[in-house]
Amino acid sequence: MDAAVLYSGGKDSTMALYKAIENGDNVKYLVSMVSDNPYSYMFHVPNIRWTHLSAKALGIPLFEGSTRGVEEEELEDLKRLLKVLADHGIEVLYSGALYSNYQRSRIDRICREVGLSSKTPLWHVDPREYMMEIISLGFEVIVTAVAAEGLDKSWLGRKINQDLLDDLKDLNRRFGVHLAFEGGEAETFVLDGPIFKKRIRILEFEKKWFNDSGVLEIKDAILVDKG
Repeated sequence: MDAAVLYSGGKDSTMALYKAIENGDNVKYLVSMVSDNPYSYMFHVPNIRWTHLSAKALGIPLFEGSTRGVEEEELEDLKRLLKVLADHGIEVLYSGALYSNYQRSRIDRICREVGLSSKTPLWHVDPREYMMEIISLGFEVIVTAVAAEGLDKSWLGRKINQDLLDDLKDLNRRFGVHLAFEGGEAETFVLDGPIFKKRIRILEFEKKWFNDSGVLEIKDAILVDKG
């Protein structure tokens, strides 16, 4: 089937893309919604403007939409974009929802309204096994935002690897931090992986800290050859 993937540049949307390819679907487009509201209910915000570079690294065209990020109104902005995709022959939309019924139910509804099938291949995945899969497949993923007890400034820029997962298990026991960062506890950005044709190299970034949360803002990045 001709498919599109709702794409943020983070681990979940990248893994949804991986699963779509693995499933044999023809992924023709990535879809990113750029929100003016940093507290969007629906859409990933940190470093979303760098998905144009992700799309080039992956070799898949990007459809980009904009929204003010107003609750519920932002869904209409997404609907307009998906209608264009449906008119271009796209049959199915993949998304990286893990446990958020809020997100999944709204995406499902919008897809029905514009005539698309909706697939969430990561839905209710075991979080430990999921993180281990990301590591074992060789995806290079960094933490770009944190907003949970136990996740301090030192987590910004960390790569998802076995050491990080061990630390996460400890924070899960102590504070209940989700092993896959579900619920906005942390955000990520993928630099490389088995489906990437080029890797992303960050040249400049800035860490911003706000009392009990923070972001790593990418300031400059380029594509480099793999190998």
